[in-house]
Amino acid sequence: MRYVVFNQKGGVGKSTITCNLAAISASQGLRTLVIDLDPQGNSTHYLMGDSLEDGTANLAEFFDQTLKFSARPKNTADFVVATQWDNLDLMPSSPELEELQSKLESRHKIYKLRDALAELDEAYDRVYIDTPPALNFYTRSALIAAQGCLIPFDCDDFSRRALYSLLENVQEIQADHNSDLKVDGIVVNQFQPRANLPQKLVQELIDEGLPVLQPYLSASVRIRESHQQAKPMIHLDPRHKLTQDFVALHDSLRSN
Repeated sequence: MRYVVFNQKGGVGKSTITCNLAAISASQGLRTLVIDLDPQGNSTHYLMGDSLEDGTANLAEFFDQTLKFSARPKNTADFVVATQWDNLDLMPSSPELEELQSKLESRHKIYKLRDALAELDEAYDRVYIDTPPALNFYTRSALIAAQGCLIPFDCDDFSRRALYSLLENVQEIQADHNSDLKVDGIVVNQFQPRANLPQKLVQELIDEGLPVLQPYLSASVRIRESHQQAKPMIHLDPRHKLTQDFVALHDSLRSN
């Protein structure tokens, strides 16, 4: 199963959700791959810390290869690196993705990620794709390559207003490029149950019939420590409430 974590708004927790769900999949024995399409590389740093060596193959090299003829092109698996955790691999990001974007668009390479992941179908049980905070070439590539779409929502009125255009964009991809893509649901992030606004905004989404997933992810400073230590919550603090939120969310997706 391939999931894309997508929202055009920045700072809504895409990388946090991607890496924590992936770490839980791996901890449960599922062969898991994370693909970091954001040039900022937050998921790459979250899973690798400072351990990624210079010269390690990355997604910029993968996409660059699609622009050139080679008698002996690298296999998709050659761009995958292992993390320190069993069953959890990564296709790392690179700042060079930004420079390649216009070339990839002009050469119509939008299906290359989908084709590459098809090569890895037998190698992985779960694939999680982190995307940039924009509807650009990489995000479209991810939506075309994925089977399920998770939409982070950070209990903010701007996020709520952006949801409708976001869902329209997903529907367009479904109609034109990927009829197998399903919106698995909206992931409520940084939820504060005692605050009135988050409760009101989430209830409005439910009342409108939008697919809001349970449980909501709790707001916690512990997640900042998780980022700083480059250690997903399941490895940093397995008994923490937020960790258990992630586990319950993961298992609800697994049962779908």
